[in-house]
Amino acid sequence: MQGFKYLIIGGGAAGVSAADAIRQNNAAGSIAIVSDEPYMLYSRVMLSKPNFFLGKVPFDQVWLKGEEWYKDKNIAFLGGKTATALDVAAKTVSLSNGDKISYDKLLIATGVNTRKINIPGADKKGVHYLRSLEDGKAIMAGIKTAKHAVTVGGGFIGFEMADLMQLAGLDTTVIILEPYFWDPVLDEAGGLMIERAMQKAGVKIIKNAEIVEITGDKAVNEIVLKDGRRLPCEMIIYGIGTIANLDWLKTAGLTTHRGLVANEFMETSLPGVWTAGDIAEYKDLILGENVVMGNWVSAHEQGRIAGLGMAGKRQAFRFVSFYTTQGFDTRVAFVGDASPSPGRVVIPRGSPEIGSYARIILANGEVEGATLLNRTQEMGAISKLIERNIDVSARHKELGNADFDLKKLLE
Repeated sequence: MQGFKYLIIGGGAAGVSAADAIRQNNAAGSIAIVSDEPYMLYSRVMLSKPNFFLGKVPFDQVWLKGEEWYKDKNIAFLGGKTATALDVAAKTVSLSNGDKISYDKLLIATGVNTRKINIPGADKKGVHYLRSLEDGKAIMAGIKTAKHAVTVGGGFIGFEMADLMQLAGLDTTVIILEPYFWDPVLDEAGGLMIERAMQKAGVKIIKNAEIVEITGDKAVNEIVLKDGRRLPCEMIIYGIGTIANLDWLKTAGLTTHRGLVANEFMETSLPGVWTAGDIAEYKDLILGENVVMGNWVSAHEQGRIAGLGMAGKRQAFRFVSFYTTQGFDTRVAFVGDASPSPGRVVIPRGSPEIGSYARIILANGEVEGATLLNRTQEMGAISKLIERNIDVSARHKELGNADFDLKKLLE
């Protein structure tokens, strides 16, 4: 049985950042990264960008770490293997190929899986999801021959993939289950602003709809909606959320909820086990609540914090998370906790009519989050307002004034 002082399950941003932090603080301890993909670190962010898919960016730019980096850092990369069981008492992890690996300290940074659909025809060629490099390659191949594309889901993947499809010249339709795009993170006015930008580019949007069957021989040629409508289609890209594989961690005795539960130091409920990245449900010191924040920047920083802790340099994770994207001549950003849950105050800023619209979300007189449409230049100031827990309970008028410089609230 192989054994390592530091074992990292997950080869993405969080896992590699943790390995780097460990190595910077411990030159001798053995480190291994187990990844379910055979590839060393690449940019998942680039996977959803049109310039990459359309060949405007060289494919080689997807790689962030090459074999030399792992070799120079003396980090063993065990690719193409999945962790299937954890024995905390014996300090071993079982892998999908039958191997067992022992460890002294363990990081779980496996990320999450794309949510799959289960309808007739779901296994046909031309049905795509976007999580891995192989998924990206399959989509790149598909757009070369397809004429009609359908994206499913009213979130980041649906938005970015619809942008890609129409830029590639495909007749593009977006199917969403909700009454408007990005419900419930955006309000209806914001969702309709996004929809207008998509429709202006030629994308068709079908709302309150659901695909119940995918037809064709071996490959997709048509979809059937719940109301009986049929649409021609050679490519379908689903972006209907993610799901964390927590069963093997529950069995090992770790506390799970929406994700693998951790404190502000990214330590799980059992000693010697840390977590980071999309699977982590951690205590957010700024928001004062347990959150799951799945994005590249947060994953990288959480991995660094976990790696420092594993190397004996305990440090709290304190970071304002954010998501950004752009498409259809629209820039979108979500900062902090952007959910307008009960008890929170929502202050509009700008308006959809002028094509520049934000909502600033307050709780207990402090900024908790924001949604920004074509106002992403304000992301930095809003992040600092969140980070510093500044009381803005008497500044609603300024927050709602689209011409007011939010940086003045930091003075």
